[in-house]
Amino acid sequence: MSGTTKKTDGRGRLGSVLSGLAVAVGCLLFLGGFAAGALLYRPYTVPTGSMAPTLEIGSKVLAQRVDGDEIRRGDIVVFEDPLWGGATMVKRVVGIGGDTVACCGTDGRLTVNGTPIEESYLGAGSGGPGGVVPEEFDATVPDGSLFLLGDDRTTSLDSRSHLKDAAQGSVPRSTVVARVDSVVWPLSGGLVERPAGFAALPGGVSTPGPVALLLTAIGAGAALILGGAAYGPVAARLGKRRRTTPGKATT
Repeated sequence: MSGTTKKTDGRGRLGSVLSGLAVAVGCLLFLGGFAAGALLYRPYTVPTGSMAPTLEIGSKVLAQRVDGDEIRRGDIVVFEDPLWGGATMVKRVVGIGGDTVACCGTDGRLTVNGTPIEESYLGAGSGGPGGVVPEEFDATVPDGSLFLLGDDRTTSLDSRSHLKDAAQGSVPRSTVVARVDSVVWPLSGGLVERPAGFAALPGGVSTPGPVALLLTAIGAGAALILGGAAYGPVAARLGKRRRTTPGKATT
């Protein structure tokens, strides 16, 4: 009888130690993930449908704080340009300094330096079959600037609306405050992919930030905290059940 009690007590102590360790590690992951996320990312709510279907109205996104010099073609950026009213806006970069951006080329596609771009992120209603930009234009992007378009080309007010400006619709890289890496609401959004259509151009596409790692750390931390905290009540209930269950008599 006493041997069984000692074994049970030993298992109980080990379980308590492991559950405490799980809670401690969970707290480190959970709080560390949140702290790192707060330093590296900023949350935004998408106010319009100009970036649909990639970003729908009301979507909650996480945008990494980056320097404008880190931006590549295909990135979705958050920027604030005084010449565009100073409002916080979200658009996709389709051209960088030195590029000639035009519409429309082969099969009605956008061209960058004469190369037709496959824009798989455009919806069926974003400007015609295959995502045709609804307006014809030709613009050269000044050095240190970016040419921006919305993914819904039928409604977006973007660089095409400023073609008569001195910069032909481009905005300085210095106006960029963040780059969108993930859609956190709706939950079906997930990570924002880098478009393959720009990958073959000089400079390639950017590398996503650590948002996936941070979200995984936060989720794992929460699971460990809940699991470790639940051990005590579950173990107590099981122990009580064992104590109240009649044992067999031995001869």
